[in-house]
Amino acid sequence: MKALLLYPQFPQSFWSYDRFMKMAGLKAVIPPLGIITVAALLPQEWEIRFYDRNVNPETAEDWEWCDLVILSAMLVQKPDFHSLIQKAVQLGKKVAVGGPYPTSVPQDALDSGAHYLVLDEGELTVPQFLNAIAQGKSQGIFRTTEKPDVTLSPIPRFDLLQRDAYFMMAVQFSRGCPFNCEFCDIITLYGRKPRTKEPSQTLAELQTLYDLGWRGSLFVVDDNFIGNQRNVKRFLRELIPWMQKHNYPFSFMTEASVNLAEDDELLHLMVEAGFYAVFLGIETPDQDSLQVTQKFQNTRNPLLEACRQINEAGLLIYAGFILGFDGERSGAGERIQAFVEQTSIPQPMLGLLQALPNTALWNRLRGEQRLLEGIGVTEVGDQNTLMNFTPTRPVSEIAQEYVEGFWTLYEPANYLRRCFQQCLNIVPPPGRKQTMHFAPGKGLRLVAQLIWNQGWQRPEIRVQFWQQLWVILRTKPQVLNMYLGLCAAGEHFWEYRDLARERITQQVGYDPLAVPRSSKPESVLASI
Repeated sequence: MKALLLYPQFPQSFWSYDRFMKMAGLKAVIPPLGIITVAALLPQEWEIRFYDRNVNPETAEDWEWCDLVILSAMLVQKPDFHSLIQKAVQLGKKVAVGGPYPTSVPQDALDSGAHYLVLDEGELTVPQFLNAIAQGKSQGIFRTTEKPDVTLSPIPRFDLLQRDAYFMMAVQFSRGCPFNCEFCDIITLYGRKPRTKEPSQTLAELQTLYDLGWRGSLFVVDDNFIGNQRNVKRFLRELIPWMQKHNYPFSFMTEASVNLAEDDELLHLMVEAGFYAVFLGIETPDQDSLQVTQKFQNTRNPLLEACRQINEAGLLIYAGFILGFDGERSGAGERIQAFVEQTSIPQPMLGLLQALPNTALWNRLRGEQRLLEGIGVTEVGDQNTLMNFTPTRPVSEIAQEYVEGFWTLYEPANYLRRCFQQCLNIVPPPGRKQTMHFAPGKGLRLVAQLIWNQGWQRPEIRVQFWQQLWVILRTKPQVLNMYLGLCAAGEHFWEYRDLARERITQQVGYDPLAVPRSSKPESVLASI
């Protein structure tokens, strides 16, 4: 079998870092770990060609060569995902699809003409698919309600990647999350019992990347790295000597629940192992909204104090925030802005709540007949979309707070000030830099572009840029790389805030920043 594995293009999004990538001479932030793990599950006698279309598109010769096209996608990749299915069908090729998007909404892939739906987790469903192929079946849907033992998962095919095109590499230690947030589809996809790999298994993946020549940052893509704290500590205790022996070739970031701040030992182990950053799902400082969405782990201790403790342990904080919860009070956007300023979180991901398929929120809103068609990320694959349900306060008010919040948070002087203060808040580990690594040859180019752009081309922040850089060099040089990387990322966000404003304006029919809030024409939204 000749299999062409394709990963669809992402639209410009919060996480695409488009301008940053161009400045550094890179193509994408991280590689698609799921599809290169599927590649490792395919028979060794198969011929495989793989293309991440965000890095390098396939050719007409590749399409002619293949017998089978295999695609994996998330919701945000929806447009390119469907165009690839349709192209394959037109060319008479069999198409197999998998990943979070078709797993959540399988009918979409069937409607576009996919022949094989390899859903849920591939360790269990790829063998079912291969069995059907061996029996000559021309189509099929392969599902399972079981969760695989991830200690049996193979080492991903990192060798298939054009590694020098990425900012980071990716590994996975665990799947699943023990919490029960109403809006989250992770527990729907991967369950509430975190399953972890063996420490030796993950170290073998790291050794593979090391032997392939990778030196730089690594994203541990777990949706909640600390879901199983006992096992993650086991892993970290074995990772630390490996990192020391190899002279710290990698720096790590990951995602974790905010209760990370409650465990000093875990924080210490992460920093000692080379972790430099963590993404937290803070969502909102409003305690009543956290209760409504069942994010109780964020209500146990003050969120401001949790952020302070994580910074003082040596970790940079990225965080997600959401507008649109049921019962949300006016001014939620302003309260999020105030929280971000208090914590100096440089890159807050502000979003509008979406009811994702099969989540508890989706089921509840469907029962309440509040789901809407034609809008939302599930429908259009775009992050900057209004809620796909009828909210409990005016849509215009939420849209206004979203655009105002994004616009203000990513105003260049505000953004640079937070980058500066966050780096000052971080307490680096003794005797070692606390930093994000740049791939060899990419850091100097990025810094040169940064100095030209912010140190010369932007008069509104030129003085601020040089003053802050001087203080970092003089008082905390251990975080210099981290600081420069955050500053450079600002070039992406200053473009992206224009795009977010434009996309919301198209949906509501007016520019939320151009009309005073008190005079918003609610009738404009009657058709939504």
